[in-house]
Amino acid sequence: MNCYLSRNYKGLANAGNKAKTDIEQIMSDMGFRNVGFRQTIFTNQILAFIATLASVLKAPFCLHDSDILVLQYPLKKYFSFVCRLAHLRKAKIIVVIHDLGSFRRKKLTVAQEIKRLGHADYIIAHNPTMKSWLEEHGCQTPIGTLGIFDYLSSAPVRLPAPAETPFRIIYAGGLNRRKNTFLYEIGDYIHSYSFHLYGKGFEVESAKGAEHLHYRGFVPSDQLIANAQGDFGLVWDGTSVHTCSGNFGEYLRYNNPHKTSLYLRCGLPVIIWRQAALAPFIEAHQVGLCVDSLSELEEKLQALTPEKYATLRQNAHRMGQEIAKGHFIKQALKTAEACLNEKRRR
Repeated sequence: MNCYLSRNYKGLANAGNKAKTDIEQIMSDMGFRNVGFRQTIFTNQILAFIATLASVLKAPFCLHDSDILVLQYPLKKYFSFVCRLAHLRKAKIIVVIHDLGSFRRKKLTVAQEIKRLGHADYIIAHNPTMKSWLEEHGCQTPIGTLGIFDYLSSAPVRLPAPAETPFRIIYAGGLNRRKNTFLYEIGDYIHSYSFHLYGKGFEVESAKGAEHLHYRGFVPSDQLIANAQGDFGLVWDGTSVHTCSGNFGEYLRYNNPHKTSLYLRCGLPVIIWRQAALAPFIEAHQVGLCVDSLSELEEKLQALTPEKYATLRQNAHRMGQEIAKGHFIKQALKTAEACLNEKRRR
């Protein structure tokens, strides 16, 4: 039987927790069995620890020969422990990667990460670039790809709307200066469009060209999806307007930022760094624009015809419908299951 391990998530405002709880919900809807205790969202450190530990300790006793257990990675110090016990019960492990500890936060060395992931029987990486990176660094476990994260919401998928000019670009997420220094510089390059910022921590009075920046504060994702007033969503990170730099910016070369899925769930085309791992996906599905530098935006937006924008918006709307149904993780899990079953038959 197909199974998953639920645990405690410290609130759902965090994008990473939202992605994980969405996948749990999708697996539950697919008939997967939770071998842990029910999902909790305790923010208290002690309660959070107890809830997750209890699920981890319960899980092996609920597994049987030929079960497939899906683990969402990282599971921190519990991951290897759960994998070993699951294998003792003759179950197989599918790992869905959310974050790699050897990248931004340097929690692990690359060798430690590859060794840890080696406990899996099948890995679902974000995209082909992440898959190649894992293989190049010695991962010998079969690896598939997700494509893009799904995004569940009770808000309806809105119908495509014509662009308003000047264009309005939405940027949502944590807006602190450490992660998003570029927001304090972008105003110097804006002439014919505007930025609408959703999140916490932005100091608008310190930003250049503040007249082009409209700070909306934190808005819950369901509310943003239902009411987003914009024409594009921006996927960018780091210190520079001209490239995505620093640990957060460089990570875009390998990961799938969850905010990309949020924008598409809003029905908005995206603007993304051309060297981001998701850029080929955006181009292939014609759901946005790829740029090398944000200084190009003036020219790019001015050259965009109403017909071309309408195509991007319609495609983004269709993609939003797919994301709302959990299409991508469903397909990735079915591919993983087929691979494991084929190996069993050999």
